Amino acid sequence: MSKPVIGFIGLGLMGGNMVENLQKRGFELVVMDLNKDAVAAVLERGNAREASSGKDLAASVDIVMLCLTTSAVVEKIVYGDDGILAGIKEGSVLIDFGTSIPASTRKIGADLAAKGAGMIDAPLGRTPAHAKDGLLNIMAAGDEETFAKVKPVLDEQGENVFHLGALGAGHTTKLINNFMGMTTVCAMSQAFAVATKAGVDRQQLYDIMSTGPSNSPFMGFCKNYAVDGVSDLGFSIANANKDLGYFLEMVKDLGTRAEIAEGTSHNLEAAVAADMGAGNVPEIFDYFLKLEK
Repeated sequence: MSKPVIGFIGLGLMGGNMVENLQKRGFELVVMDLNKDAVAAVLERGNAREASSGKDLAASVDIVMLCLTTSAVVEKIVYGDDGILAGIKEGSVLIDFGTSIPASTRKIGADLAAKGAGMIDAPLGRTPAHAKDGLLNIMAAGDEETFAKVKPVLDEQGENVFHLGALGAGHTTKLINNFMGMTTVCAMSQAFAVATKAGVDRQQLYDIMSTGPSNSPFMGFCKNYAVDGVSDLGFSIANANKDLGYFLEMVKDLGTRAEIAEGTSHNLEAAVAADMGAGNVPEIFDYFLKLEK
């Protein structure tokens, strides 16, 4: 059976590595990105072309993949005059690998279904290095038939591919996951800052806490920065702030509140306002260290 033609929009660090992996595995690609150097790198590897618009891309591929920054960007590329919805073919599938608002995902899915196309939301876990080797964690959601259609391609991109239920469940799960992770980072970073102000050695605090049930990989990332000065969790404060905002919007849509998430979001927003948004999340330790009553 011949491989499906894949259109890919969003050639950042994660998306670019995902495309390289797909090319190594013999897929034909049609790509789009504002970064022409990123596009040129794809074309140089061969068996690929650049699309002139979302409409052009969608009309010429079997699967459209998005790895974009925000729901607003996704909606713009889908609904623009020359967007994906204007060119999508009956029977094709759109996969959104970004972290998006579930309500937006379900709206796009309904509009695609009206044109005979399917949608899968499939946010990602792990790093760009894993993407290059096809070893991502993929949190996919959508109807069983659509998921079955694209699963062979997802298996080429992910070591662990989860099917989580109806469309939107992937983005819901990713937002819950990021709420938990970023709250842990904020809490541990503040713990290190309070220890410093109290005259407690940060290494000793880590040695004690890491032997108990509070230990986690996120604690390790926080220790690496607060104790060793190594910032090795490749996820920015600005991205964490965006995701917590999406989580709170989702919670509001569910008719409830998440007061702990509100606190995490407040900290992240304050760090962004202090021009720290480009730093990796554990660097919020510096914000807490300078915090005064």
